[in-house]
Amino acid sequence: MNDTTTLTEALIARPSVTPDDAGCLDLIGARLQAAGFACERLDSGPETFRVSNLWARHGSGKQATLVWAGHTDVVPTGPLEAWTHDPFVPTHDSGKLFGRGASDMKTSLAAMVVACEQFLAEVPAPAIDIAFLLTSDEEGPAKDGTVVVCEALKARGERLDWCIVGEPTSVHRTGDMIKNGRRGTLSGKLTVKGIQGHIAYPQLAKNPIHLAAPALAELAATVWDAGNEFFPPTSWQISNIHGGTGASNVIPGTVVIDFNFRFSTDSTPEGLQQRVADILARHGLQPSADYDLAWTLGGRPFLTPPGTLVDAVRSAIHEETGIDTELSTTGGTSDGRFIAQICPQVVELGPPNATIHKVNEHVALADIEPLTAIYRRTLHTLHRAAQTSP
Repeated sequence: MNDTTTLTEALIARPSVTPDDAGCLDLIGARLQAAGFACERLDSGPETFRVSNLWARHGSGKQATLVWAGHTDVVPTGPLEAWTHDPFVPTHDSGKLFGRGASDMKTSLAAMVVACEQFLAEVPAPAIDIAFLLTSDEEGPAKDGTVVVCEALKARGERLDWCIVGEPTSVHRTGDMIKNGRRGTLSGKLTVKGIQGHIAYPQLAKNPIHLAAPALAELAATVWDAGNEFFPPTSWQISNIHGGTGASNVIPGTVVIDFNFRFSTDSTPEGLQQRVADILARHGLQPSADYDLAWTLGGRPFLTPPGTLVDAVRSAIHEETGIDTELSTTGGTSDGRFIAQICPQVVELGPPNATIHKVNEHVALADIEPLTAIYRRTLHTLHRAAQTSP
């Protein structure tokens, strides 16, 4: 087995279900310290939900900096009896490494560490700084993880130029797709107010579901934007509708609709909120009097167009695998949304994601070493670029 596989197994064996890091950062931190990194713990959150965070830097802080970012936490296993192998006992079977976190994202973490160890053995005094930003709260609320570390780094003026997030972005083979951006996410909880009453006497009640329905139909039919070269059109989707008492003869007093925007860089949270208010008003619904609407901005969209980082990663992938990688902004959110607020170039690159969050999560053994090599080649490319830049 190669060093990356061995480290991946050691991480899988630690049952780090959000927010429990289960010692993963201690293991990674020890490796990084041995490679010359200065490591700092920035743990956060209440004792009942304590989040482990690691910031590590190799270099003076005065050079251009590449940040490796990721999370040690994993989602719950689901029913253990449905797993072919114990999810926290790394197991080889049919050319695959099974275990919770194998794909999302302990293989990436191990590949990052090993790639840096190999690179620094070859280039002891690189022309770039290298840093790690790791958390145990990406799969959970994401309130005390990367966002807290980013706030601390911004407050003290830490330099971040490029960031590679180890999310599992590939489809069939490591390197066939990278994310050079992500859509924003904006959620709303709409409570439409009516008057509860007997269903046989509708003149004495006011049905909030009927009040909401025309507006919901327009919201569902609205084209919010057309997207652009990098992003699909903005999407509005209802996730939940709750109304009624459970009785078949009672008009409900309220209906609650949960919805979400996944939005491109062609829209803004403020613009989307105003357009929703305008649609509700067109259908006779006024704030406070007829409805309450609570908004939650989960993250703004970010985009890294082709340039220094994207080109370095694409080149490394092609040199290692022969693949001309696809740039994509599809999928859900990641901690890249926080890092992009303080780092101008952010991409995501990791192994295939077909089994993430599933029972019997696994990664093909053949996908592990190429990922390490791609990461290492990217370091070399950025180092060479820094040497020749003015």
